[in-house]
Amino acid sequence: MGYPSAVTTERLDRRPVDPVADLDALGRLFADPEGWWYDPAGRHTDLETSRGWLERAARRWHSDGLSYWTVRLREGGDVIGVGGAQRHRSGAWNLLYRLDTRHQGRGYATELGQAAMEAAAFVDADAAFIAWAAEHNAPSRRVADRLGLVDRGLRIDASDGSPRLAYADRELDDELMPPLRA
Repeated sequence: MGYPSAVTTERLDRRPVDPVADLDALGRLFADPEGWWYDPAGRHTDLETSRGWLERAARRWHSDGLSYWTVRLREGGDVIGVGGAQRHRSGAWNLLYRLDTRHQGRGYATELGQAAMEAAAFVDADAAFIAWAAEHNAPSRRVADRLGLVDRGLRIDASDGSPRLAYADRELDDELMPPLRA
């Protein structure tokens, strides 16, 4: 059973990404170099890249019963980001959030992360919930800590083959996601 697609938190309105309606707002977000300080190569440099990303995220609602939301402020309705939980190649849930730099540092990532954890548990509580974070991305690591996720060590993120810290709600399968350091 899928999670209700449109939900609100205390300050946020979350709706499934819409590759057409959300493209301009989220395309600007994905292209903002200030938001990619920790991984400049990940920045989207054209709208087609963003469109493809949004189309893949939208399809996951149908295949997995949960995917990423476009995030708006409840008050005023401004799009401030994208995020939620999506099934990772390992079978675990992947936490993602990308917020407009003007709205960072206000607790929105934690609020969104908590909602994503609840949604993932509703859809499949048997799958691990993971926030992958670059070692030098201290803000993302703090959000993972606030969510109660535990640093399970440096591992290869199967989504792109990059080494990242895996913050998870449980022990991880070392065969599916082997640690890089003992």
